[in-house]
Amino acid sequence: MSDAERSAIHPRIVVAGAGSIGCFVGGMLARSGCNVTLLLRAATLEEISQNGLTLTDYAGLDVALSPDSFAMDTDPACLAEADIVLVTVKSEATAKIAGEIAHHAPKNAVIVSLQNGVENAANLQAALPEYDARAGMVPFNVVWVGGGRFHRGTSGDIAIAQGGGHVGRHLSCPDLAVYERRDMAALQWGKLVINLNNALNALSGLPLRVQIGDRRWRGLMAAQMEEALGILEGAAIRTQNPVAALPMRHVPTVLRLPTWLFRVAAKTMLSIDPNARSSMWEDLDRGRATEIDELQGQIVRLAEQLGHVAPINAGVAELIREAVAAGAGAPGMPIQELQERLRRA
Repeated sequence: MSDAERSAIHPRIVVAGAGSIGCFVGGMLARSGCNVTLLLRAATLEEISQNGLTLTDYAGLDVALSPDSFAMDTDPACLAEADIVLVTVKSEATAKIAGEIAHHAPKNAVIVSLQNGVENAANLQAALPEYDARAGMVPFNVVWVGGGRFHRGTSGDIAIAQGGGHVGRHLSCPDLAVYERRDMAALQWGKLVINLNNALNALSGLPLRVQIGDRRWRGLMAAQMEEALGILEGAAIRTQNPVAALPMRHVPTVLRLPTWLFRVAAKTMLSIDPNARSSMWEDLDRGRATEIDELQGQIVRLAEQLGHVAPINAGVAELIREAVAAGAGAPGMPIQELQERLRRA
C-alpha cells in the first residue's frame, strides 16, 4: 500500500494549538484509534506527559488516555506529516499558525478551522491559497480543569464545510460526531450570537446552569442577542441556530420565559453540566487574552459600519476589557451591578 493510499484510509491528524478544545477533540480522536499529534505549548506537553489525558463530560464520559496513545510536539515541523490540520488556536494567533502551516504542511493537507468567530476560516484561506482550508464550528465548551483533565460541559456536534476527502467521516468517532455542511456562514453567525453569553458568564463567575437558571441573567442575554440579531438583519446576514432547530429570532423569547417553563423548553435543546462555565471565564481565570473582539467586538464593528450603535454589546465588551486589565480573574459581578453599569455606559 502506498503512502497516499494509507493516508486516505488512516489520515494523520495534527491539532495545531492544542488547548482546551484541541486537547479534547484530539484526545477523542486518539481514543478511537486515529493517528493524532498535538502541537502544543511546552507547559501543556509537560502537564499531559506527567498526568496523561483525561476526558470527561456532562453525560458521564470518563476516559483516561496514556501519553503513548498519541504524539505531542512543540515544534511546528510536525505539521510536515499532516493529512488533516485542525486549527484550534485563539483568533489572535491565526496569522502565526497560518505561516507555520505554509512553511511545514504538505499542500495536499486539509486545514480545518475549529475556532470561535466568523473570520478565522477566511483568514486562513487568504493566507493559504494553495491549501484546502475550511470553516468549522464547535458548539460545545470545554474547560481545562488541570492535571491533564479536559471537561466538555455542553452538548452539540461539530460541523465543517463540505469538500473532498470525506474529512467529516474521518473526524467522526464515538461520542464526537462531525458532519459536513454546504453553507457554514449562517451556522457560524448563529454560534457567534449564542457565544455572546460567554462574556456575561465570565463576568458573573457563575456556572452556566446557575446563570441560565436565573431569569434576570436570561433577560440580559436576550437583550444582548436581540441587539446583535437586529444588527445582523440590517446587514442582510443570515443566522442558524447551532444547537437546536429553533430559529435564532425566537431564542430571546424562549430566554424570557418563566424559569419553570424555560427549563421545559431548554431541556430539549441543550444539555449543560452543573459545573460548566464559558471559555471566556476560563480565559479570565487563567490570565489569558479573551476573544471579546471576535464576539461582542464583531457586532459593535458591524453596527458602526451600518451607522448604528450596539450599546449593550459595547458595554459588555468594555467590562471584559476592564476585567482583563485587573488581572484578578472572573469578577463575580452581581446581575444588579452589571445592569447598572450597562445603563450608565
